[in-house]
Amino acid sequence: MKPFCFADGQIISTEKASIHPMDLGLIRGYGIFDFFRTVNFQALFLDSYLDRFFASAEKTFLPLDYSRAELKAVIQDLIEKNHLKEGGIRMVLSGGVSSNHFSPAKGKLFIFAESLIFPAQEKYDKGIKLLSLEYVRPIAEIKTTNYALPVWDSMRWKDAGAEDVLYHMNGIISESSRSNFFIVKDGVISTPDAHVLMGITRKNVIELAGNVQIRPVSMQEALNADETFITSTTKVLLPVTQIDEHEIGTGRPGPVSLDLLEKFRKLEREICY
Repeated sequence: MKPFCFADGQIISTEKASIHPMDLGLIRGYGIFDFFRTVNFQALFLDSYLDRFFASAEKTFLPLDYSRAELKAVIQDLIEKNHLKEGGIRMVLSGGVSSNHFSPAKGKLFIFAESLIFPAQEKYDKGIKLLSLEYVRPIAEIKTTNYALPVWDSMRWKDAGAEDVLYHMNGIISESSRSNFFIVKDGVISTPDAHVLMGITRKNVIELAGNVQIRPVSMQEALNADETFITSTTKVLLPVTQIDEHEIGTGRPGPVSLDLLEKFRKLEREICY
């Protein structure tokens, strides 16, 4: 965590940021957040992330008393004060202190600057393993702070040598715990259409690829795919070469995945340099 954050309506020392112990964010796990990267001191795809943050606040009935322009100014100040050339910005809006300790209230806005470590290059070169998990994330279209299940379950992934999980229900895949999921079969790219967070990286990968099928994707399709990969802010595009004990395709990152990763990195350079 970097030394300066935004809390209580001002930029302060991060170590002095605090929250009421009865805030719903603590006692009920109720709140929203969003996270985006900085590249060359610029917030990458900032408008898209702010669109999602404002939408999440509205859908969760949490007042957000800042305009887009005000948030942009705060974010730029934090980037400069923390000298955040390449890193991450995390916006968190808590559930607030509720009179009945249950209903959403006026929460507290925090904006933190963070160092960012990408997955090791070896994971891009060799691909990663996912573990299947029968689960649908609650109100998946909202980026809530409720990650209790995957945080608890992550100890299982470590023991199994996996990067993350792959959620599915009744044989239909939705997403990973922190990423969107794609398959490639005979050159055609598909990604799940329901019970997913509309990821910003997902959105840009779809635009870069063109003609992506957004539809129900079955677990059997994923196991029989030529390639599979996940996308997220912190991973960009990470090839998936194993689901449970099943090898995907050749067991190596495929040409479609690697081409899209290079196109995304080129897009970053065009925007930020």
